[in-house]
Amino acid sequence: MPDPAEPKGLAPAELRDSTKRRQIMEGARDVFLARGFDAASMGEIAREAGVSKGTLYVYFDSKEKLFEAIAHEVCGGQAEAVFCLDPADHAIEAVLTRLGRGFVGFLCRSGSMSPLRTIISIAERMPEIGTRFYEAGPGEGVRKLSAYLEAQVEAGVLEIEDCEVAAAQFLESCLATILKPLLFNAADPPTDARRDHVVAIAVRTFLAAYRPAAQARKTLARRSR
Repeated sequence: MPDPAEPKGLAPAELRDSTKRRQIMEGARDVFLARGFDAASMGEIAREAGVSKGTLYVYFDSKEKLFEAIAHEVCGGQAEAVFCLDPADHAIEAVLTRLGRGFVGFLCRSGSMSPLRTIISIAERMPEIGTRFYEAGPGEGVRKLSAYLEAQVEAGVLEIEDCEVAAAQFLESCLATILKPLLFNAADPPTDARRDHVVAIAVRTFLAAYRPAAQARKTLARRSR
């Protein structure tokens, strides 16, 4: 029976390659999680994945390339799932609330901090991996949100001098009191209620700064009735 998780429309040989690559990446993820990047070996990864070392090197010629593929997949999943924004949707408060909750929820998933800690630990001696991780993950998120905000400025819904800065400010404010405790393993993941509370503050702060004054007054008057 075909695996529903496999990409549709692939030829049998491509499907086998896709399945084998997935098998290797899942095994490698377990090894990296248990051992860390430096202590993990290609031999151990091959054993965990249930493939020969020769087969492993057919798909990935180095441990760095393998880890990079895993990190890139994580980032790509975030961008696709969370940062799907419609420039024609001008319900800013609802859009930002949905985005903020999705973004924080993604980073609070079990095991999500391990790749981030590993990237930070190796970025100084392998800056190209750090750069590609940033560009595919955090950088792509800022670009997608910035493009959405630019569309809102053009529509007259927001007044923003620098959409890139505003996008980064919003995403970072959604992670206030959340990301650093998780990153340093100093706290358990926050409850849904706590995450929603932090995101709500981030949304209100953003709108207070960037919503046109006349529109802000109308919203305030409506809420005070």
